[in-house]
Amino acid sequence: MAATRADTLQSVELADGVEIRLRVAGLAARSMAYTLDLLLRLLIYLVMFFVFMLLVMPSIGKELTTGLFLLFLFFMEWFYNVFFEAGAKGATPGQRSMKLRVMSVTGGPVTFAQAVMRNFLRVVDFMPGLYLTGIVCMLFTKRFQRLGDLVANTVVTYVETPPVKQPDVRVQAERRAPMQVLTREEQAALLQFIERAPHWADERRMELAAIAEPLTGARGVDGLRKLCGMALWLQDPEGKKEEPPPLKSPPLFIS
Repeated sequence: MAATRADTLQSVELADGVEIRLRVAGLAARSMAYTLDLLLRLLIYLVMFFVFMLLVMPSIGKELTTGLFLLFLFFMEWFYNVFFEAGAKGATPGQRSMKLRVMSVTGGPVTFAQAVMRNFLRVVDFMPGLYLTGIVCMLFTKRFQRLGDLVANTVVTYVETPPVKQPDVRVQAERRAPMQVLTREEQAALLQFIERAPHWADERRMELAAIAEPLTGARGVDGLRKLCGMALWLQDPEGKKEEPPPLKSPPLFIS
């Protein structure tokens, strides 16, 4: 099944440089989820109609009962999706049956404000009829986002996440002692950098290495290589571990 949805796998780089992968849902799966939710709502409306007519109307009269029923329909149509998508599961019953969920594009859960925004804009996505605007927008966006998703910064994904295999990465840098004494906090930061750098984009590595220019005395690839060498020295200051030979050019991180 994963192979059939390989083209829906999208990468998102977070603010700290970490890259996550989202398997976004396409038009077919979302349409089926919407249809299931629509059928469920119609069933609820039918049941509640008989409840109002048989139990409520004899007590308060026809006009008041009709008003209450219309008010019930209003809240169901506008807040049905909001209630479920802003909940713990992040999905309506129809979406859950299709193993979908609504998420923020950063990979986090949807907030109440996002759920309200994306669902209130369904009116625009529905125009001029049968969700034509929303469908066209989904077909022309990489993550199959309709207008409500674009404004609310949300995306519909599959619940199961793709298996992530941590690569066995070696750092091709010459181990060297820092040119100045480092504080405990600086040492910890340098060790965290060498652990996380293999999973970052090259631009993020260079950006953080440039901050350490006063320590390395270099910029660009040379500064990054020196910074990694100092981190390797902190991991093994005695040099007992066998180190790979240093390279004169990229790549610095290899699997």
